[in-house]
Amino acid sequence: MNNEGDGLQGVAFPGCPNTYQYSEEQSQGQSTRERRSQSEDQHQKVRQIREGDVIALPAGVAHWIYNRGQSNLVLVSLYDVGNAANQLDQLFRKFFLAGSPPQEFQGGSQSQSQRGRRQSRQQEQGRQQEQRRHRGQGQEESGGNIFSGFNRELLAEALNIDTELVNRLQRNDPQRGIIVRVEKEFRVITPQRQEQEGREEEEEEREQQRGRSNGLEETFCSMKLRHNINKPSLADSYNPRAGRTTSINGYVLPILNQLQLSIDKASLYKNAIYAPQWNINAHSIVYITRGNGQIQIVSESGEAVMDEQVQEGQLFVVPQGFAVVKRAGDRGLEWIAFKTDGMAMTSQLAGSGSALTAIPVSVLENAFGISREEGSRLKYSRSERTLFSPYRSSSRRSSY
Repeated sequence: MNNEGDGLQGVAFPGCPNTYQYSEEQSQGQSTRERRSQSEDQHQKVRQIREGDVIALPAGVAHWIYNRGQSNLVLVSLYDVGNAANQLDQLFRKFFLAGSPPQEFQGGSQSQSQRGRRQSRQQEQGRQQEQRRHRGQGQEESGGNIFSGFNRELLAEALNIDTELVNRLQRNDPQRGIIVRVEKEFRVITPQRQEQEGREEEEEEREQQRGRSNGLEETFCSMKLRHNINKPSLADSYNPRAGRTTSINGYVLPILNQLQLSIDKASLYKNAIYAPQWNINAHSIVYITRGNGQIQIVSESGEAVMDEQVQEGQLFVVPQGFAVVKRAGDRGLEWIAFKTDGMAMTSQLAGSGSALTAIPVSVLENAFGISREEGSRLKYSRSERTLFSPYRSSSRRSSY
């Protein structure tokens, strides 16, 4: 999810056509390769991203991101190593087409034995590379990207380029790392921002009016990957005295059904409360993006497992079946929650639409050993749904 900033993002879907194209007429004396390198380009779709965008990517696809704004571009990422697409093991691995990634960016979190096996493999690879260098077949240094492990001559033949260019691909330059600064003009093919955003907004409005996704009509190459979660007009719940919340699931962004993920974003005003609730079919990974507040989590056995003050930059997990309540502090509280199901569901413990309001007063009366009047107050005293405005001390009921 894009938490701050403005940029461009591209995804390379395997086997899909390059639908963004540009060309200019060149002199007849130039070769096809010269014309293509100087005046033509074609690539897959480039998406304009901004704060609040949720971006979902299938496993294993290559992608890139460019910060075109004047401020930092901050992204919050979640990787699901338990997804069915990860058939190797329970480790997260990144591969880089370019750059010189540090070792810690490629191996994921590993146990001591796993690190030992990895070091042994690296030592063996080092010996093999040394042997190739003596035979004049390998690159002199490994840069850590995907190209760096291939034989130089074989790679040059496969790409139909000279070995000098292959050396540039494979070179080890720790100063470049995985984030590089654009030194020359950055040219990609993309519609004007207003034009692209206008079309996307129209598509979202049509989907909202239909009340369903367009997943059946989508193909792999043109599937929707982005949805902005910041738009106030798309809020699922809104209380002018408490805040707003928006959810994105497989209905809104069909690719989330494949990834088995849903995303919630909530913004609470000062001292407002987010209804106590539990996750029915998913875990929640919650990241605080702004403000401060109090979080309480209770297990299915009624044990308080967390009662902490949180602030921007902190992350915590709410397991499936555990109940959680959130209250904003004096700076308000905002967060995003990644849920491990494409159609994640919750059940509230308080407020309109909660489990309590669905139960007859007589059942509450006898279950809790309270009077009927107390059962009615328990059931009906909080009429707001999901987002609760703070009670003023002067209006708080003495029976609370």
